[in-house]
Amino acid sequence: MMQQNQPNIKESATPNTGVIENQESPIIVGLDIGTTKVAVIAGRKNEQGKLEILGFGKANSNGVQHGDVLNIDLTIKSIQQALHNCLKSNPQLLIEEVYVGIAGKHIKSLQTRGDIVRQDAETEIQKREIDQLIADQRRTFIPASDEIIDVIPQDFKVDNIQNIKDPVGYNGVKVGANFHLITGDKNAIRNINRAVLKSGLHTKDLVLQPLASAAAVMSDIDLEAGVAILDIGGGTSDLAIFYEGILKHTAVIPFGGENITHDIRMGLGVLKQQAEALKVQFGCAIADEAKANTYITIPGLKGLPAKEISMRNLAQIIQARMTEILEFISYHIKQIGLDEKALNGGIILTGGGSQLKDLRLLTEYVTRLNARIGYPNEHLAPNQIAELRQPMYATCLGLILKGYNDYESKSKEFSKQTNIVQVPEGLISGIKTEVSKENTAIRQQPGTIKEGTRFWDKFKNSIIELFKEEDDPIIK
Repeated sequence: MMQQNQPNIKESATPNTGVIENQESPIIVGLDIGTTKVAVIAGRKNEQGKLEILGFGKANSNGVQHGDVLNIDLTIKSIQQALHNCLKSNPQLLIEEVYVGIAGKHIKSLQTRGDIVRQDAETEIQKREIDQLIADQRRTFIPASDEIIDVIPQDFKVDNIQNIKDPVGYNGVKVGANFHLITGDKNAIRNINRAVLKSGLHTKDLVLQPLASAAAVMSDIDLEAGVAILDIGGGTSDLAIFYEGILKHTAVIPFGGENITHDIRMGLGVLKQQAEALKVQFGCAIADEAKANTYITIPGLKGLPAKEISMRNLAQIIQARMTEILEFISYHIKQIGLDEKALNGGIILTGGGSQLKDLRLLTEYVTRLNARIGYPNEHLAPNQIAELRQPMYATCLGLILKGYNDYESKSKEFSKQTNIVQVPEGLISGIKTEVSKENTAIRQQPGTIKEGTRFWDKFKNSIIELFKEEDDPIIK
């Protein structure tokens, strides 16, 4: 029988690709540590190449500010609660390794160029040569306080042949490429890894959040047309620009939904909780669209009279901050030598902040680009939980797709060793878990599903409970 606080679960000797593998494809887990929420999603591709969600958990985020982990202990508790909820939705999951999103104002990007001269020009270029070329870019000089998070090839050149997407199979003397390097502060990266490790998990890879979101909401047509992805989160707004089929630019804008909430709180003189409720329930991104003579009644504190909030004033506060965020998009597009005519795909808005009323219209007005809301439906299998199709989960679903990209391209070696998962004592404090002998046997064979059970129906019913929102008594 599994012990309550210190279970030892032996994993079968199968590739461990972000957690579990079955006979079809691995089950990969994404962990999104945001400023307002922490989400854990486990997914697996079906025969049609679409993601089936096999586990989900979320929790309020504490200890994170503007995308940076500041209080590790509080962040650990949030991760553990989200992990517990994920395992509660599907007790058959064995979660050991996760793909983790990273953002924050410390994130920077730069362009580099690399070349290698081959000894034998008559033989075809091998993948190991390209891997070495990419690895060489990690020796690029950057400030001592920073660390390279990712090296992304943009386009290759073999001798005089340019704009090659994949040079493997070509032959030539000289192979070169342009690269997009993403760097971050060492201490910020260390804090994320430490919080994940102390939560009983291992970071398989760190992925820049706008790239994860882009993978979830963008199609091949968008990539070809040229598009900007703006993920509006709680603490930051993350930008990724694609042009001519390649990643041209990434940026982290240090403003998000929390800044809007703060502006409302200060501008209208209400509590933070009231400001958040005003934004979500009555917020509008264009002041002219708000009703001028409509007011919202806020209950007074401790016998004080109720406060009347103008819908027009609320919209003016929101519009001012959102305009500032959107102006960053135009700035970054010009910084890389493009204009609105170059991005035929326009702007895709995603993340929790993208659900603000009339935001699409404001985006088109400020940037002069077509805009639409990006839902993570492109890669999801039919009949999944409807709430997971919301923009706020684009990053977490994109992390799963990143894991599959690693798995399918074989760009990384996945462990084939037998592992013993040690869950630290107190991982899920105060929660009693009873596991039957039958269920324990299932857990010892990760990726299997108990025969004779309607797995999806049970999972669906359990996960729906996690999305039930409490009634908000604040606004009348």
